[in-house]
Amino acid sequence: MGHTQNIHRKDPVQVFSIVILVLACVLIILPFLLMLMSSLTEENTLLVDGYRFFPAKLSLEAYEYIFKSSGMFLKSYGYSILVTAIGTIGSLFLTCTMAYPLSRPGFRFRGIFSFFVFFTMLFNGGLISQYMLWSTIFQIKNTILAYIVPNLLMSGFYVLIVRNYFAASIPNEVVESARMDGCGEWYAFWKIVLPMAKPILAAIGILTALNYWNDWTNGLYYITKTELYTFQNLLNRMIQQINFLSSGQASQVAKAVGRVPSVSVRMGIAVIGVLPILIMYPFFQKYFASGLTVGAVKG
Repeated sequence: MGHTQNIHRKDPVQVFSIVILVLACVLIILPFLLMLMSSLTEENTLLVDGYRFFPAKLSLEAYEYIFKSSGMFLKSYGYSILVTAIGTIGSLFLTCTMAYPLSRPGFRFRGIFSFFVFFTMLFNGGLISQYMLWSTIFQIKNTILAYIVPNLLMSGFYVLIVRNYFAASIPNEVVESARMDGCGEWYAFWKIVLPMAKPILAAIGILTALNYWNDWTNGLYYITKTELYTFQNLLNRMIQQINFLSSGQASQVAKAVGRVPSVSVRMGIAVIGVLPILIMYPFFQKYFASGLTVGAVKG
């Protein structure tokens, strides 16, 4: 009887934690809902009534303007997906292959290479030298590589995080046991270490994918051909055009200013930009759960 009462008794700390988590979820969801409803609100209604969860008049004019004003929309979206996929996979590969030897106690030069990785986190050559390096020596200007290689392909911070995870969460006995069974270092890395590191790979993968998807500075620096624009660069250009029309600086387009749904278009652009991340995250989340239960050392 007492055991049953203990099961149904609520721990105050647990109840407080649940309440805090629910409030946090509400605070995260409400701004996105407000942004979505604003993008679906008729422009004049939005200007008069402001941002509301239940607007008086709904309209799709913002999304119609986005799709009609740019014939490159689907192409740029495809470029963003391609860059994000290639960049994330390449970054994870380089990060893990760099972090693994740094986590092994038998690697003699791990202190030197760890300092080198840490040093790159503190100092860099600056924007001008990077631009000259990538555009003149490696000649990646106006190519897809301009979105992938500069600044984003491998982060020293991620290398140190993965190194610490390998060292703390993957016992050296597991790797040594694989070696005794005849496995080489490369086989042990691919078949034993990486499957046990799914949680950290999923976490770093999400952060890296976010960096690639949201990046527009590399396109600003290295891309001058509009046909190579990614989604972020195309939307940035559209926002500049909307701001130009709304400012009234061009007398030739003064009549078109009133027909430009500038406020709702900005909200629609934000919704379209965040939508792939919302779709991608649930698929990554399952790797967090499954990776936590992957094998460990048996006593």
